Amino acid sequence: MDTRAIGMGLAFALMWSSAFTSARFIVVDASPLLALSVRYLISGLLGIAIARAMGQSWHLTSDQWRATILFGVCQNALYLGLFFVAMQTIEASLAAIIASTMPLLVAVASWAFLGERLKPLGILGLVLGMIGVVLIMGARFQGGVDLYGLALCCVGVLALTFATMAVRRATSGGSFLMIVGLQMLVGCVALAIAALLFETPRLNPTPTLAIAFAYTTLVPGLIATLVWFFLVNRIGATRAATFHFLNPFFGVAIASLFLAEALGPRDVIGVSIIAAGILAVQVSRQSGKLKSRSWSDP
Repeated sequence: MDTRAIGMGLAFALMWSSAFTSARFIVVDASPLLALSVRYLISGLLGIAIARAMGQSWHLTSDQWRATILFGVCQNALYLGLFFVAMQTIEASLAAIIASTMPLLVAVASWAFLGERLKPLGILGLVLGMIGVVLIMGARFQGGVDLYGLALCCVGVLALTFATMAVRRATSGGSFLMIVGLQMLVGCVALAIAALLFETPRLNPTPTLAIAFAYTTLVPGLIATLVWFFLVNRIGATRAATFHFLNPFFGVAIASLFLAEALGPRDVIGVSIIAAGILAVQVSRQSGKLKSRSWSDP
């Protein structure tokens, strides 16, 4: 892995992790589902425009269209929609930690439903991840946490895990950025319907809201996707996924810096253990795939 790839991986992890803090700013002044729907509309249209400029086509295969719709609903609508609603009552750092467990859940699901063998290092990683989550949750329960918001985040990360498992090879035919842009538009439509059915529109126009919305739309929503696209093309999806182990660190650090969220010793220890677990699982899965074939994952 060269220096440029490391830089892209660090940039992606930082941008992805920052989305929880910017989302927390947004839901203070705007209804979450409507705000997220508008964000996806803008990000999706920009993504499709860039994809067309890169020569990508929206004439997808039937499998890609099915995956696009499924991922758009499960990730963009369910996962982020539930997290946006939850972050009205829970801290951004906790939301980031819960979302960061996705690689661990994918490893468990791959073992349970796809027959993927877990090596000792991978098993150790899962155990470490669970220990870290228990430590953090124990500290948060003692300090008082909104159980409804916590439940929404748990359902959301399960939806993201399902989407990741279901469409893990959806972009193997190319047009990655076009697919992502279309997924965002699918999420936009699904969230707009949910907002009309379940949400009372709320908007308090402030400079903070404008900055947070613009940042969320352009940086985690679009630029991070482009960086991921180039990173995967450079080193393969399996190696690129190793950078997910940084997400708990960055998510908690950014929330503490910009939102002044409390960061106790158990949080630091728990985040470190979760990060170590994610890294162990990703390295274990990476070594297994590299042994089974000599080319990078699609």
